[in-house]
Amino acid sequence: MNKVRCRIRSQRRHVKYVDKVRTDSPVLSGHSKQIYGAQRVLTSIPPRTTPCFPTPRTFATSAQLQKKGAKAAREAAPPSSSTTADDPSDLSALEADIASSIERLKTDLSKLRAGGRFNPETLENLRVAPQKSSTATVKLSDVAQVIPKGRTVQIMVGEKDHVKPTSSAIQASSLSLTPQPDPTGANPLLLVINIPPPTAESRKEVVAEAAKAGEKAGTSIRDARGKQQKKLRAMQVSKSARPDDLKKAGTAMEKVVEKGTAEVKRIVDSARKVLESG
Repeated sequence: MNKVRCRIRSQRRHVKYVDKVRTDSPVLSGHSKQIYGAQRVLTSIPPRTTPCFPTPRTFATSAQLQKKGAKAAREAAPPSSSTTADDPSDLSALEADIASSIERLKTDLSKLRAGGRFNPETLENLRVAPQKSSTATVKLSDVAQVIPKGRTVQIMVGEKDHVKPTSSAIQASSLSLTPQPDPTGANPLLLVINIPPPTAESRKEVVAEAAKAGEKAGTSIRDARGKQQKKLRAMQVSKSARPDDLKKAGTAMEKVVEKGTAEVKRIVDSARKVLESG
């Protein structure tokens, strides 16, 4: 700044000296001397090209320090949707599996109750060859309707040509059943099958089948528990849930499993009493 001021002062002194010499010249008039002197002063001072205030300083930034090792990789990786969506207290999948197992058990036991050792679905699944000229077979349920009525089963055939093939398929099966035409003779499309009353041996077999159905349901519940336990274990290893939450979830899981197991036992015991009574 001081250097610039000294430079301007030096130039002004030089201009005054030159103007004084030229104004003393007899060639210039008084008015021309004044104009020339003013123009000389204005044109001799160079314009200021540098600012009077100092140039602001710029701050240098260093590169951010990076973490090394597996910890940095774990922190840099985006959280997976399964980790963020996992909730140890969510037992909806376990409850759904147990409910499905109980429903299957009820269905299996209802089939046993319907006719003792006889299950109407065994008739519906028999294969029938409706065309004599062809070896193609269809399910009996596709050509006839099975209607259980106590110890009697009625089979309503859809077409007259399918009555004989349906009767032959039932007789050729391993069910030891013999279909009879309509006793009244009013409906030629009707076949009647008399189911023999259950014996002591047949009752034992039915009760054993009920017990097997209960064991199957219990195995399904244990499998569902194992699946939920594996899920909680994965959360513990990945540390995606707090230990207290995992402990509470484990206690709640055991309560749900115990409730489902007790329900299976109650259903099987009730069915066993009905089957044993005949």
